[in-house]
Amino acid sequence: MDTEAKMASIADQGAPTSQAELLYQAQLRKVRIFRMHVGITWVALLLIIVFFFSGQNFLGIKTISLDTDFISRNLSFIAGGLGETIRISILSILLAILLALLAALGRLSTFPPFYALSTFYVSLIRGTPLYLQIFFFFLALPQIIPAWAAVPGLWAGVLALGLNYGAYMSETFRAGIASVSKGQREAAIALGMNPGQTMRRIVIPQALRFAIPPMGNDFISMTKDSALVSATGFVHELMWRATKVGRAQFNNLEALIVAAVFYWGLTLILTYFQNRLEARMSKGDR
Repeated sequence: MDTEAKMASIADQGAPTSQAELLYQAQLRKVRIFRMHVGITWVALLLIIVFFFSGQNFLGIKTISLDTDFISRNLSFIAGGLGETIRISILSILLAILLALLAALGRLSTFPPFYALSTFYVSLIRGTPLYLQIFFFFLALPQIIPAWAAVPGLWAGVLALGLNYGAYMSETFRAGIASVSKGQREAAIALGMNPGQTMRRIVIPQALRFAIPPMGNDFISMTKDSALVSATGFVHELMWRATKVGRAQFNNLEALIVAAVFYWGLTLILTYFQNRLEARMSKGDR
């Protein structure tokens, strides 16, 4: 929208007065044509998918017919899991960010116990499947800590997802911290800051700026991976509701398609906001 507004402003002023404006307009036309072609292709692909599940005959081939009555009856029930899915994802990414930052600082630390703790955590979590970790916190942990059995299943899922993604995101934070030049640290010390103040006021803010775009991708992946929590049967999020009603009424295809549409919609929304955030940050870099 900012680009189009700028283009309209140029047009209102009359004919371009410089070669730069001519080049800018030509480039803008190319971008618009490209986006138009992409949009047309997306619409065509969506129409093909809709037709594939329309139950119509095409060149002697009958397409798949969906039970639309089942979808209309159970759409609200499946959609009721959206809130739980979003809640798990938000809480898990907050935990993951905290753990990733601590692990990144530990991996850059010269204090042996802190370095050993962070590297052990990252190695252990990366070396075991997420599916196993989820079941550990749901089923095995109560054997170690009996009181954990009384904790709502939501928190077990948040802990499993947060620990898993924190281990992987720690590398992003470590790279972000390492990207801050040594000269900036030395300048901060010269201004009288101690190492802790330098880290809080100079290093970490810049590291977060570096890490935010990859964090967006991690959040999108986590939103989809939250479906794994449904396998335990203790958290009634989107996937759990879809599989429950699909199995009960023998309409697994319809139920999974509805769930897929909701997950895809969430992904598109999150991707839109991620792109907007990255565009704003790139403007700030110029």
